Amino acid sequence: MPTQHGIKVNELTTGARPIAAIATAVIGLVVTCDTADADAFPLDTPVLVTNIRDAQSLVGAEPTGTMKPALDAIADQVSPILIIVRVAEDVDPDAQDLLVIGDIVDGKGTGMKALLEAQSTTGIRPRILGAPGLDTLDVTTEAVTIAKKLRAMVYARAIGVDAAAALVYKAGFSARELMLIWPGTDDAFTGDAVARALGLRSRIDEQQGWNKTLSNVAMDGVTGLEKPVDFDLVDDSTTAGTLNAGNVTTIIRQNGYRFWGNRTCSDTPEFEFESAVRTSQVLQDEIAQGLFTFIDMPLNAQLVRDMLETINGRFRSLKAQGLIIDGVAEYRGENNSSVDLAAGKLVIDYEFTPTAPMEHLTLNQRITDRYYGNLAELLA
Repeated sequence: MPTQHGIKVNELTTGARPIAAIATAVIGLVVTCDTADADAFPLDTPVLVTNIRDAQSLVGAEPTGTMKPALDAIADQVSPILIIVRVAEDVDPDAQDLLVIGDIVDGKGTGMKALLEAQSTTGIRPRILGAPGLDTLDVTTEAVTIAKKLRAMVYARAIGVDAAAALVYKAGFSARELMLIWPGTDDAFTGDAVARALGLRSRIDEQQGWNKTLSNVAMDGVTGLEKPVDFDLVDDSTTAGTLNAGNVTTIIRQNGYRFWGNRTCSDTPEFEFESAVRTSQVLQDEIAQGLFTFIDMPLNAQLVRDMLETINGRFRSLKAQGLIIDGVAEYRGENNSSVDLAAGKLVIDYEFTPTAPMEHLTLNQRITDRYYGNLAELLA
């Protein structure tokens, strides 16, 4: 073979990679509606809906079940992307729970478990989960399990005839992925408040960001509450204050109706705020997806530098947008032995500070006579 005469160009692909934002406003909705169009919404199948009005038109002339009221309540807040799973109706409550919870049949998920297959079948992962009007204790417990796998949040009702009962109900949960809501609205649909929470959460993600909590944003379409909730902005010794202290989100009437409460059911303080949980979930997925291209590349110092800069570049962007306070990724030698590195195993540490909601404000008020000091000058 003759010797090459000229210039050979090698295209190098080293360097940091951009990390793309993930879609967080996608609602995963489990409903019943035997009158719905079976071709558009086959049972136990995750269906991608990009126009909620289209879905509302397919519930049947005399719709049954929870699908229509849930979609109506969501549509009052936002026109989101949804993954809808329709399950069959059953008059027996226990049987209905089993249908909603679902199972694995011939390798395919049914009921709520079908949400786990949404990304593989539709290309989109739901991040905001709920089964309005169907969220019994057993259903909510299963929803939390699914949310952990999807890195999503569940919004469900705190079941109870009064605030005290709602707090007792909440005591049975310790999941960071769950926010409980009490009371419902005065709408005839039991799941109306939860459906509105799903829609409002999606709207906040789109308009403000996933680091803004559900709390203190006016919602649309509510005319009253199922149970009265007394509230005082400067006094926590109210029903609203008691519920919030017990990590239950409530609904107050203050310049309209709005959810009031930032807390999840987490048993660890780091994840008590909804914003901290969602920030952690977003970073896990964004960083993992952003580093996908580095997998199986030669493990050397340049690769590590590129990966660190990829993560830190994303942190700088999120900080500039106000979505986090700050964050940093670093390589620590004590976590990376030569044996592990030779085996293709690398550990990168990163830490971040999420934005906390300004939940409590203290105003120091004093009475003083010092402003009389210049009265003579003013009268001159």
